[in-house]
Amino acid sequence: MTPRGKRTTGRRNNTVSRPEKLLFAEDGITKADLAGYYRTVATRMLPHLRGRPLMMERHPDGIGGEGFLQKEIPGHFPDWVHRAELPKEGGTVTYVLCDDTATLVLLADQGCVTPHRWLSRADRPDRPDRLVFDLDPSGEDFTPVREAARGLHGLLDELELPSLPMTTGSRGLHVLVPLDRRASFDDVRAFASDIAAALAGRHPDRFTTEVRKKARAGRLYLDVQRNAYGQTAVAPYAVRARAGAPVAAPVAWDDLEDPGLGSRRWTLADADRLVEDDPWSPAPRPRSLKAAADRLRRLRT
Repeated sequence: MTPRGKRTTGRRNNTVSRPEKLLFAEDGITKADLAGYYRTVATRMLPHLRGRPLMMERHPDGIGGEGFLQKEIPGHFPDWVHRAELPKEGGTVTYVLCDDTATLVLLADQGCVTPHRWLSRADRPDRPDRLVFDLDPSGEDFTPVREAARGLHGLLDELELPSLPMTTGSRGLHVLVPLDRRASFDDVRAFASDIAAALAGRHPDRFTTEVRKKARAGRLYLDVQRNAYGQTAVAPYAVRARAGAPVAAPVAWDDLEDPGLGSRRWTLADADRLVEDDPWSPAPRPRSLKAAADRLRRLRT
């Protein structure tokens, strides 16, 4: 019999220390529950993590305690954990690469409730293969988020760019665009800003690109700030450090027609449902930013 808290993951044994420790005290969710969730969703989640530097959002004393964000891999991590040393201003950072289920479970054991991933891979860190729009509502009403997502979807379709929606498990939605890794972060961010400006220009009473909250006047913010070197976005299927343990869940575009859809629709308790179907399958082919930018210029003239 496998001892409590210990599982064989691939050819490695993962011992979850203090498996009974409450991480979500109000919900009775333990460290073993968190590790079990990540073990269950690993088949869906790992393709979105492999080869990507991670920032760990750790809550070793539970979400009611003081959490912290950690980029540098802890020194006590075992040698079998993949890692990548990448440049930063004035030095380097060695990041965790979560390439297998064993590492995903290890992260949970270390109180990493939420992994946040880079939009590029470690082999070409300055060339993103994901563009992300973060649709951030001004309040709790999710209707403007669905409207903005549908507007983005239509505009991206005009540019012949496939797009993928995801609830964040927090407040809003992310809309992701797969790219072919030819453009730099600066070019991707500039393009994303142009897209957001075009959508806000079509609906100036509903959407805005204004960074200052006071200037938004209740309009939904189309945030493109994550599209930069070293920035991260919550990983698909990641648990969020909020009451109820909501998760960031990929959805299909048709799901946005459901008026009951909210950012925290799915939770850790929905692990089995989340692995039943992949709403992002088949995966769209990554596209060229240059061709789409040319189309956008023609649309705006």
